Amino acid sequence: MPRRMAWWTAIFGLLLAVPVPTSADPAIDSYVDALADAVPAPTLHWTGCDSGFSCATARVPLDYAHPEARSIDLALIKLPATDPTRRIGTLFVNFGGPGRSGVARLRERAHWPWLFSDALRARFDLVSWDTRGAANSAPVHCFPDATAQQLFFATYPAMPGTPGTEPPFFAAAKTLADACAERAADLLPHLSTDNTARDLDLLRRAVGDDKLTYHGISYGTYLGAVYANMFPGRVRAMVLDGSMDFRGNAFGLDDNAADLPVDTRQDVATGIAGSFDAMLDACVAAGPGCAFSAGDPREKWQRILERVRREPISWDGKRYDYGTVVAAAGQLSDPAGWPRLAATLQLLYDLRDTPYLPTDVLAETSALVRQVADIGTGSSASPVGTGVNTYDDNYTEAFHAVQCADSRVPRDERRYRDLAASEDHRVPVFGRLGVLDALTCAYWPQTAVRPYPGPWNRPTAPILVVNSRNDPATPLAGAISGAAELANARVLVVEGAGHSSMYVHSTCSEAAVREYLTARTLPATGATCPIDGNPFD
Repeated sequence: MPRRMAWWTAIFGLLLAVPVPTSADPAIDSYVDALADAVPAPTLHWTGCDSGFSCATARVPLDYAHPEARSIDLALIKLPATDPTRRIGTLFVNFGGPGRSGVARLRERAHWPWLFSDALRARFDLVSWDTRGAANSAPVHCFPDATAQQLFFATYPAMPGTPGTEPPFFAAAKTLADACAERAADLLPHLSTDNTARDLDLLRRAVGDDKLTYHGISYGTYLGAVYANMFPGRVRAMVLDGSMDFRGNAFGLDDNAADLPVDTRQDVATGIAGSFDAMLDACVAAGPGCAFSAGDPREKWQRILERVRREPISWDGKRYDYGTVVAAAGQLSDPAGWPRLAATLQLLYDLRDTPYLPTDVLAETSALVRQVADIGTGSSASPVGTGVNTYDDNYTEAFHAVQCADSRVPRDERRYRDLAASEDHRVPVFGRLGVLDALTCAYWPQTAVRPYPGPWNRPTAPILVVNSRNDPATPLAGAISGAAELANARVLVVEGAGHSSMYVHSTCSEAAVREYLTARTLPATGATCPIDGNPFD
């Protein structure tokens, strides 16, 4: 998701700002942080929750400026160190998003050897948690129930590939923002990352660690950078993996940058284009192991684009128009999915000369979107406040609740329309993805937009930044810029394509990260690591 396109990936699967004063006033920030330090650490009662994991709940303040008021519960999970006699402490892990369940992801990924080797798991308890607003931690719900939520996203318009297809997409983005403002007004002003950093410091205290050992992936790098600058003396070791330009995420590098969407100023479009080229190169190198390798894959890709610019391709009851095809081709974060993408591209190439069979699916979709819009905003028979929020997966809502809180972005629709056109000229095919992937933030309630204002360069223990050479979500240039914003960081480049070491397998980078986390020894300046083979093998 690209990092910020991960929510769009979920929707695609179903289909195939101004900061408030509390974040801008250093005196108020210092006051709030003094209050946060005065908050007692939560008591964690760990209980077994299958397969060697333990689970607990931590109670933290919703509003750190008024910690005595309302509290919320955070869901945690732990996999204890396998060698207690050599245990160093706790390794807190944030797997990114924002908005995914850290509890679920640690269950799924704790035994991935390229991410957490046996040697690493011997030395640390692995701990992750559902951050505030997500999954089982005071979740943001923007719909009355699971049926309304799933119907809305199942009928969400495809990423618009041309100006003529933009209006339904813009309307749906606004509908989502309005629904969240109606149903989650009490939570939204408290979901910015500075509050999650305060939560993390309470969790560090709760597990008994004097200083934080942390591995942040994708969005987790932003959380790590915010924590390091809010609590600079409390960092033991910190890996920022699949990293970004931190100041750019919040405001941009100058006064004009906030007039660009977040992923435009992070230049995600160039990252996607470079990763797509790397995918095609790997496909050619794999030969018959890649379904799209015969002939000239780049010429075949252009032939597909020429066809879907004229009219969509019909296949298996689905409509592959230009926007849908480009969005699918942009899903490059996990190289394990490249073989499936290559097979899809070959299928579309084989169907490039077939006649398009139009259906009434689009009309039905538009009607459903209107119906769900009424449900989501409470203007139908299900008024706001009467629904029961029973659904578990609130990823897309939580993603926007955090991302839109963390970043100042344009709020004029015309700006997005103009940028979509100009970015497609600058980065052909993929330019508009970085403009429109977080469009909902243009409509987000301003009272909930609270970016962390900095500083970004407070002195800390050395920090290790890891990034792929071609990362479609957090381009290397942004990771280098972010590392330069920190007071004490070193960059390790992995010579591959894909997003973070969670998806890009490298024995070399795992060893470098492990050595740093255990012994706090950084790799040499300018060090690089190879990947473990061709993803098509």
